[in-house]
Order: sequence, then C-alpha cells, then structure tokens
Amino acid sequence: MTAQPVNKESWARYGQMQLDRGYVPPVPDRIRWGFWDGVGPGDGVLGPLRGKRVLAVGSGPGHDAVHLARAYGALVDAVELSPTQHQRAVRYFGDEPGVRFVQSDVVEHLRTAKPYDAAYATGTLACDDPHYLLPALRDGLGTGAPLVFSALHTNLHGHGPSPAVTPRQEMIRIRDQEPIPLQMWVLTPQLWEDVLVDYGFRVEAIDLLHAPDADDPVVVQLVRAHRTSPSLSPRD
Repeated sequence: MTAQPVNKESWARYGQMQLDRGYVPPVPDRIRWGFWDGVGPGDGVLGPLRGKRVLAVGSGPGHDAVHLARAYGALVDAVELSPTQHQRAVRYFGDEPGVRFVQSDVVEHLRTAKPYDAAYATGTLACDDPHYLLPALRDGLGTGAPLVFSALHTNLHGHGPSPAVTPRQEMIRIRDQEPIPLQMWVLTPQLWEDVLVDYGFRVEAIDLLHAPDADDPVVVQLVRAHRTSPSLSPRD
C-alpha cells in the first residue's frame, strides 16, 4: 500500500491555487476541528503539550502547528505530502521556533522518526487508507499517546458515512474555483472505532460536530484515541 497518488495531485493543485492567491490562514487561538469557528472542544483534547513532541498529520499551511508551538511550547513536526502546501507553510512560517516543516508521506517519515508524544490531524487523516496509515501511527507513538483527528461524517449533499473501509470521491472547494476531486475514507463512528482498535488504539470518544447553520447538513466527527498496544517496531 502507498499514499493515494490522486490525493497528492489534488492537494498540490489546491496548494498552488492558494499560493497564487497569496493566502494563508491566520494562526488561530485554538484548533478548529471542523469547518466552523467556535464549534468543538479546541486544543484541550490533546492533553498537556508543554515540551512534548507532537506530530501534525497532513499539516497543510502550518497555522495549527504554529499555534500549538506558540501557545504551549510544543515541539511540532508538521508533515505534509503536498509540495505546494509545504511551500506555503515554509514561506509564511519557515522560521517559527518549535516547528519543523517536513515534506513527506507521513508513513515514510515515521519509519525513521523517534516516537511522538501526541499526534493530530484536522480532516487530513481520512485522505489515506486506514490500513496503510494506522499501523505507522501506532508504531510512531509512545504508549498512551493521544491520537486526535477530525473526519467528514456527512457532506454538503447530506451523504452520510460508509459502513465499509473503502474510499469515495469528495471535493475540495474554493470559492469561485472549480472543485478538486479527492479520495476520502468517510466511515461510520463505529467503523472508525473498530479499525482503530484493530491497530492498537483505544477510542475515548467520537463526537459529532454540527454546522451552526441548521440548514447546513455537513457533520464532522472528532475522534479521540490513545495508542495502547506495544510497538512492533524495532525502534522501541
């Protein structure tokens, strides 16, 4: 198994569009797990971060990683597969203390990285096959380390999650631009829990984050888990 080539191309297109616009999101006061400000629990779900090594999975333009470094003194490795997304991060935040920007497939990165104290992803973890990504995350996290990520549950057409671990096409949308197709694993909460448990994680909670506008059908899952199983990696 490998990372999804179509998704690398899609995120490269997206990153280039944002580079051309000169746009980078502002560094937030707290992580936005969904698509809406003020919805969800913020950073507290990651636990204490002072001086901890944190992995950002699919870090995009890097604004969340910068926030965690500034607010908590976390040491964040912001790993991004897309070269243009990585370029955005380096252009705007390349000298940020406490953040190291890495352009790589996160599975490849984890093969040589020291174990992390925490890992998180905002919407990006579900862009890789869980059977490909989760074993690497298990082996790349210390025992008890939190893995917190958000994933799509219901899209803007009201299409809910799948009961099978298979990808489907979703879209990256930018105002006034043609949508960019993306392969995404949109799983039921129970299926996310099952696959996480299979790969050595304990699921603490899965919350459904709803759009503040009652007419907006989009729902995002926030998954909170911890790594429990002993690593199979010779690095431990």
